[in-house]
Amino acid sequence: MEKLKLDTIYAGNCIDVMSSLPEKSVDMIFADPPYNLQLHKDLHRPDSTLVDAVHDGWDKFESFKSYDDFTRQWLTAARRVLKDDGTLWVIGSYHNIFRVGACVQDLGFWILNDIIWNKTNPMPNFKGRRFTNAHETLIWCAKSPEAKYTFNYESMKIFNDDLQMRSDWNLPICLGKERLKDSDGKKVHTTQKPESLLYRILLASTKPNDVVLDPFFGTGTTGAVAKKLSRHYIGIEQEPAYIQAARKRLANIQQVEMSLVDPTVKAPQQRLPFGSLLEMELLHPGDKLRNLSGKITATVCADGALSCGAERASIHQLAAKLAHLPSCNGWTFWYLENGQSLDDLRQKALALLQTGKKLAKSS
Repeated sequence: MEKLKLDTIYAGNCIDVMSSLPEKSVDMIFADPPYNLQLHKDLHRPDSTLVDAVHDGWDKFESFKSYDDFTRQWLTAARRVLKDDGTLWVIGSYHNIFRVGACVQDLGFWILNDIIWNKTNPMPNFKGRRFTNAHETLIWCAKSPEAKYTFNYESMKIFNDDLQMRSDWNLPICLGKERLKDSDGKKVHTTQKPESLLYRILLASTKPNDVVLDPFFGTGTTGAVAKKLSRHYIGIEQEPAYIQAARKRLANIQQVEMSLVDPTVKAPQQRLPFGSLLEMELLHPGDKLRNLSGKITATVCADGALSCGAERASIHQLAAKLAHLPSCNGWTFWYLENGQSLDDLRQKALALLQTGKKLAKSS
């Protein structure tokens, strides 16, 4: 049995490689398997130009039975390496996701959610004979109904402006600078997923230092996001061109400071507006706050906003903007100049409020 190598790409067939990895060794699996699109001829736009569709050999199967056999084999291998409390994510389209879903259940996985990725900029249906296919489906499942899986509920709620996150996600497809292209300007991978999709998945269902396995690694989107969020990745890929592109991509990824990605701090049972710290004189207008490394600083305003240069926003919004993150928990991001975390100050304020309630009752 091969020893697990973290933050690496295994070259080869995913079934063979997963069969060689230690049993129950990974915390989460994200799988973007071949969709079996069954494209038999070229697709053209109304102006007769050719659509850059999926015609790769890895997406071709002789029959539905051969695709089902392949699906069962890689899911079986994936189940073996997944920890008992780990989770599996699988993405697909109408071409394959129902067949994959049936196999997932047949093998004993417990489906937690199906997520609809609504593409805000989908490819149109050029022939005009069907509805525009504007979404893909993700299946999120635990290894068993009893599994104590990771779900960072509070982080996802903060991410979604303090609202419980729904199972329909509106995100664009991979475009612009994020889309990897070769020297001729052609897409390196025809179905490269956007980092925003993996960002949300990893933020929701993993913890820092967790091991994330992607058996269909492609150009390394899962690895890129895992590295940014201080998770370990294991990629498996058999196409040399994809491996080369993924390695180059991963070498240029900068890891985000650990304190910014740790979702373990739970929201207090009692909500406390940041402005309450000013009202209780635990903070004062003009006080300075900084991040853990001290590289980012801001000034407390009288209305509870923070200012930094021309920027002025809430503790959460300013932290996210200055740290270049989609969302950020300001309570765990900011520190006082004496090194005390803002969240510790919040807990002190809540304790004082609780003591005041008890004294009011006793009197």
